[in-house]
Amino acid sequence: MNSRRRVNLIGLGVVATPALLIGAHLVQSVHTGRSEHRTFHLSQHGDDAEDGLSPSTAWRTLDRAEKAVLRPGDRLLLEGGSRFSGRVSIGPGEAGDAAVPVVIDSYGDGRATIEAVGDSAVAVYNTAGVEIRNLVLIGDEVAYDSAGGVRIYSDLPGDRKLDGVVVSDVDVTRFKVGVTLGASSNGTGFRNVTVRNSVLRGNKEAGLLTYGPPLDIAAPRYAHEAVTVSGVEVYDTLGDPDNHIRNTGSGIVFGSVDTGLIERSSAHDNGSVADAPEGPVGIWAYDSTSLVVQHNASYHNHTAGRLDGSGFDLDQNVTSSTVQYNLSYGNDGAGYMLYSGNKAGGHSGNTVRFNISSNDGRKLTRYGGISLDGIVSNAQIYHNTVIASANSVANAPAVRVKGVLSGITIRNNIFIADGVGLVASFEYSPAEVTFQGNNYHARSGPWGIGWGRAVHSNLASWRAATGQERVGSRNSGFAVDPQLAGGAELGPEAGRAVVPRVGSAVAGKALDLRGLFGIDPGPADYFGRPLSGAVLGAAQPQPQPR
Repeated sequence: MNSRRRVNLIGLGVVATPALLIGAHLVQSVHTGRSEHRTFHLSQHGDDAEDGLSPSTAWRTLDRAEKAVLRPGDRLLLEGGSRFSGRVSIGPGEAGDAAVPVVIDSYGDGRATIEAVGDSAVAVYNTAGVEIRNLVLIGDEVAYDSAGGVRIYSDLPGDRKLDGVVVSDVDVTRFKVGVTLGASSNGTGFRNVTVRNSVLRGNKEAGLLTYGPPLDIAAPRYAHEAVTVSGVEVYDTLGDPDNHIRNTGSGIVFGSVDTGLIERSSAHDNGSVADAPEGPVGIWAYDSTSLVVQHNASYHNHTAGRLDGSGFDLDQNVTSSTVQYNLSYGNDGAGYMLYSGNKAGGHSGNTVRFNISSNDGRKLTRYGGISLDGIVSNAQIYHNTVIASANSVANAPAVRVKGVLSGITIRNNIFIADGVGLVASFEYSPAEVTFQGNNYHARSGPWGIGWGRAVHSNLASWRAATGQERVGSRNSGFAVDPQLAGGAELGPEAGRAVVPRVGSAVAGKALDLRGLFGIDPGPADYFGRPLSGAVLGAAQPQPQPR
C-alpha cells in the first residue's frame, strides 16, 4: 500500500438532499399521541386509504409509509414473502430513543423484500434509536453505482453521538455498499451500533463500511463508538473495475471507530475486479482505535492489481487493537497485514495473536502469511501458526517484514514453508524487530531466512549474524518438525493441520511471555481450549487420534 486508504463518500449520504430530509413528511400517521406505541403494516394486498394499524387494514405502498412520522416505540411491519418498491427512511423528528426504538421488521411468513429504486432501501439520517431486521434488500442499477443498502448517516454539527442502531437478519445485495455507517463532522457520529446475523452479497464496493472525517493524529476524534459486527457473511463484492484510484471490493471495513468488535463473521471471494494503487481486503480497519477482531474467517479474497487482496489488515492510523483467533487462507495477498504510511506515529500498540494463515500470498509475492510494511511501531505478534506454500504464480514466505519499524516483537509462532522461504525481511536491529522463541520448519525445499541482502540456511547462522532468536544470553527458537496432527475443525478448504501432537518436538518449548516480558497471552488457544502453560503456535498440543 503506497498510498493512504480512503473511501469514496459520494452516493453514501454525505450531502443532505431534499429526499433525505425525512423529518418533513407531509402527513402524520393516524394516531398522534406521542406516548402510544403504534404498529403499522404494509401488505401487497393492502390499501393506502386505510389506517395501517392491523394486517386487515394494512397500507399497500412504501410511499404511504413514508408519510408517517415514526415515534419512539413505533413499529413498521412489512408482510413476509411480499415485495415492496421504494425505501423506508427515518429522519430528524423521528425515533431518537435507544431504550424504546423504532422497529422496521417483517410479519407473517418469511421476510419481506424492499426493491430500492435508485437509492437506499433503508435510510437513517440524523437520528438513532432504530432497529432494522428480517428484511431482504435489493438494489437496482443506479443503487449499485451510488447507494448504501442500509445507510446510517449524520451530519449534525458539534461533537454529538446518536445512540442506538441495530441491523439484524438482513440480506442485502446489489448496492454500492451493503451497510454504511457514516458521518461528516468531526466528532459527530453514532454510538452503540450493532450489525449481526446478516448476509451482504454481490455489492459493488464493500459489504459493510463505517467512515468519518479524516483523522487528526495529534488530536484524534472518532465518528463512532462501540460498534459491533457479529455473524455477518460478506461475499462476491467484486469491486469497481473502472476505479483505478482507490480501493474497492472489500468485505468489512471499519473507519473512524473508537471501541469496535468484529467477530464470528466471514469475508470471502471479494475483490476480483478491483485494480487500483490500493487494493481490497477481506476484513480491515483504518483511522480507528481499541478494536477487537476475533473468531472470523477471511479467505479467497482477491485483487486485480498489484496490491492487497489480503485476509485481515490493521491499516492507516489504527492503534491499541487486537486481531485474534482468526482463520485466513487462500488470499491473493497477506493473511494478516500491519501497515501505515503516516509518519506521525499513527500505527502503534497493536497485537496479532492465536491466528492461523494457510496458503496466503497466492498471487502477490510482496506479502507473506504475516506481513508488516510502512511505518509501524510497538506491535506484538505471538502464538500464530503460518503455513506458506509455493504455487505457479507467487512464492510468498511465511513472514515478510519491511518498512520503518520499531518495537516489533514476534514470539512463540510456528512458521512452516513448503517450497518457499520462511522469513523475508529487511535488516533490523533487535530494538527495531525482535524474533524470539519461534519455530521455523521447512516441510519441503531448503530452509531459508532472508535478512537484508543475506540468506541464512540455518537458524544458528541467522542467530549469530543478527542477534535474533536470543533472550538475554540464552538462545531461543527452534527449527524442528512441529508434528501437526489436527485441524479438522478448519474444514477442507484450509487443507493444513495446525495442532501439534502431544510429545512433539515443540511441546513445552515456548517462552513464558508473562514471566519474561509481562505479556498476558490471553485465556485460551485458537480452539478455545484454556491455556495450560506456554504454547508454540495457535493451538496447544493434543493427543494423537487413534
